Amino acid sequence: MKKFRGIIPPVSSTFDNDGNIDKTAMKEVADYLIKKGVDGLFYLGTGGEFSQMNATQRMALAEAAIGIADKRVPVLIGVGSTSTDEAVELAKHAEANGADGIVVINPYYWKVAAHNLDDYYHRIASSVSLPVIIYNFPGLTGQDLTPEIVKRLVLQNDNIVGIKDTIDSVGHLRAMINTVKAVRPDFSVFCGFDDHLLNTLLLGGDGAITASANFAPELSVGIYRAWQENDLATAATLNKKLLQLPAIYALETPFVSLIKYAMQCVGLKVNTRCLPPILDASDEAKKSVRELLAAQDIMNS
Repeated sequence: MKKFRGIIPPVSSTFDNDGNIDKTAMKEVADYLIKKGVDGLFYLGTGGEFSQMNATQRMALAEAAIGIADKRVPVLIGVGSTSTDEAVELAKHAEANGADGIVVINPYYWKVAAHNLDDYYHRIASSVSLPVIIYNFPGLTGQDLTPEIVKRLVLQNDNIVGIKDTIDSVGHLRAMINTVKAVRPDFSVFCGFDDHLLNTLLLGGDGAITASANFAPELSVGIYRAWQENDLATAATLNKKLLQLPAIYALETPFVSLIKYAMQCVGLKVNTRCLPPILDASDEAKKSVRELLAAQDIMNS
């Protein structure tokens, strides 16, 4: 089963003014990220606006993404849903169209008891031969996938190979790494918050799937490469810049359009258009983004 590691941006979905998928912008973004040295591309995550799409829209974007990446890097497709049947349908579609793996967030309306959660993940994982990455984001789902829960799911499903742990807790990441890798040493643990990348690596984790990699991939990629070379001085220098970027997320709720605006600021020709109910960010928030990026020397010159 394929091992995922490194920096895998949760790619922002790009739309035109009418809300249609902008494939030209998708290709520009993919080319940019691949040139910057990312280790994969994750489409239809939170910043990919999967929650505002129906299944048909999600399938169309997945097909476009897989085609645009053209096997240059692994492509992960988010298939999680409030409906197990829909998630299974999306998983099968991703596999049939050439995805390298799927990412599965837990149901995000109901909090579900253990046997329901086990059934959800088992039905999805067993419907495909692809590697499966669990997506834990308790701030949005309302239910934390604890290290013990993840250990149980991993022992029940051979093709669950990793987790994106989007939780602002070093302790949670440490417990996830220690608990799950004890029974599956090749299990990949990715942080979902930018400022935990270096912590995750030092604790024995495997990388990051974080929003800032859409517009400042050189920071996360640089930290990961420096860590691989045991150059902690360079990693620390880059981390000092990376630690400032999560301030963007507090400027607007949700912050999705600001990620696209930051992508514009570094020269990418993307529209800040998001799918409702996400509207364009305020001018004040955009000004703050520009100032933040300029302070870290990552504005397009």
